[in-house]
Amino acid sequence: MPRLFVTPERSRTKRRRNMVNEFKISRRSFGAGLAALGIAPLVPRLARAATYPDKNITYVVAAGVGGGSDILARTVARVIEDKKLLPVTMIVENRPGGSGAIGYNYLNSHEGDASYLGGVGVSFFTTPLLGKMRYNYKSFTPLGALARSPYILVVNSGSDIKSLDDLKSASSLRVGSVGAVADEALLSHLLNKEMGTQIRVVPYDGGGEVIGAVLGGHLDLMWGNPNEMLEQVRAGKMRPLAVSAPERIKELPEVPTFPELGYDINHTQLRAIVMPAGVPAEAVAYWEGVLKSVAESDEWREAYLDRFNEIPLYLDSASLAKEMEATSSRYEAMMKELGLLK
Repeated sequence: MPRLFVTPERSRTKRRRNMVNEFKISRRSFGAGLAALGIAPLVPRLARAATYPDKNITYVVAAGVGGGSDILARTVARVIEDKKLLPVTMIVENRPGGSGAIGYNYLNSHEGDASYLGGVGVSFFTTPLLGKMRYNYKSFTPLGALARSPYILVVNSGSDIKSLDDLKSASSLRVGSVGAVADEALLSHLLNKEMGTQIRVVPYDGGGEVIGAVLGGHLDLMWGNPNEMLEQVRAGKMRPLAVSAPERIKELPEVPTFPELGYDINHTQLRAIVMPAGVPAEAVAYWEGVLKSVAESDEWREAYLDRFNEIPLYLDSASLAKEMEATSSRYEAMMKELGLLK
């Protein structure tokens, strides 16, 4: 019977193959052991974290260009770019309409995709409460909050309305609102209740459209955040009447607050950012770090907080989740009180 001859090279190849197989078996056994202990293997997770983000980030604004939500998004994107906090580009994409439903439905449709995020506007809470959107705040992943925005009630600088008291003598007034039930609409209902005024709400798709309607004389009033209104006031195009905050705005020290005038109107807007449901925990942690860096930066303070007299606020993901629940409850209670919900 012929003897099988094994060359030294074939012998070395066989030994390497056996070593590789033993390593694979050992690695599988180690992974199985970790799983049995309830510990997830770290290598794949770290590999994913090391490559995220690997494509451009889309920031969805559920409103038109020029409004408060749009200004916030573009300021955040600019600060992130200036500070080089992302290895990719952030693209701001406006998807207005349907009282926020179009934009938020679009954001929600990218479940599990951590390359999409969006800003929390008023319609984020009110539209679901009205049953006009299939999703609510629980359908999104909270990332962080960056500020709170008070509201300024303004008129065209050429208006005959010089002060809040002049509203009482007006037979009919029109105010613009981004959506049928947004902060502007709720605040107008509260004003009618508190002062006995006759303010009719006219819905628009974005804050920029409302500003244009007031400047064009198509609307009598509008509620705007400082990031929308201060530029108009500085330019002499708008006249501020009152502020919906407990304290006066630093840049408008002569403008009173509603509470000091004896009216129970004290309301601010939460400025926060969310992602679709089902995104990896690593992406949430990544964005917590990015947004914290934004919130604590001089660039953010100068470009947003100081410039627009916004109220400073930073909340991480867990804290924002609690605040979103509380905010939704506040809107629900306010809407029921005003007869907008049963």
